[in-house]
Amino acid sequence: MRASRNLQGQVVVVTGAARGVGALLARKLSARGATLALVGLEPDELRGVVAALHGPAHHWHADVTDHEAMARVAGEVKDRFGKVDVVVANAGVATGGPFVDSDPVAWKRVIEVNLIGGAVTARAFLPVLMASRGYFLQIASLAAISPAPMMTAYCASKSGVEAFAHSLRAEVGFKGVRVGVGYLSWTDTDMVRGADQNDIMRELRSRLPWPSNKTYPPGPAVDRIVAGIERRSAHVYGQWWLRGMQSVRGYLPALVGTVGQREMRRFGARLDGMRAGLVGAGGEADEKARADR
Repeated sequence: MRASRNLQGQVVVVTGAARGVGALLARKLSARGATLALVGLEPDELRGVVAALHGPAHHWHADVTDHEAMARVAGEVKDRFGKVDVVVANAGVATGGPFVDSDPVAWKRVIEVNLIGGAVTARAFLPVLMASRGYFLQIASLAAISPAPMMTAYCASKSGVEAFAHSLRAEVGFKGVRVGVGYLSWTDTDMVRGADQNDIMRELRSRLPWPSNKTYPPGPAVDRIVAGIERRSAHVYGQWWLRGMQSVRGYLPALVGTVGQREMRRFGARLDGMRAGLVGAGGEADEKARADR
């Protein structure tokens, strides 16, 4: 196991930091002495997070899919704090429902924010991470390990960011930059609560096998992420059992394909015309920010 690093004085960038995992991660990192640079689409929420932190912090309003904006943020963070040691690409949105009836705009936006946004974040901050021999942590999901019906956009995006991070690790490791992937199962956030407002999505999730059918408190998961950042780990697991999923992931597509068909047949006509936008308060903020442009 890699030795832990003291976070005192380390400059950490967290995207999607206005709420949920991102906001809690900022608080826990600040409590360990880190300086925080928070990025998101909700200035008022970000200001509230910054005000509650223990040490130096600042926030930037930016869309993680906008390369020019993120490049500007990277330069301003460097100018303000002198360096960047860690970047956590946490920003994410989700939608659910049958692909055939899905809202094409919402479906595409999930790919843009989760996958392209992670890559844009890495592109913007890699120069400063190379200078500090830092660490880039891409937050993925159980959805990167196992496919799931009614979650085509989310699974595609999280599988994509996992592959992106693994590929990036091989490219930049010799320059001193370490790259990690963080995996989370269903964690009690606005996004998950928003998805659960749909009766079919909530029922489908309840029928998943244990322990993947549970909703987990964010605190322990974020503690594991913090520990992963301290060790600059290649893999970080927000829930203990996710590590074991890696050993069986090769069998999961066939299993899910068989069981999933049975589950979809159960819902039958309830699926007809089901169409959903982005879920949760973060999804609403993303839609509002795009509408205001």
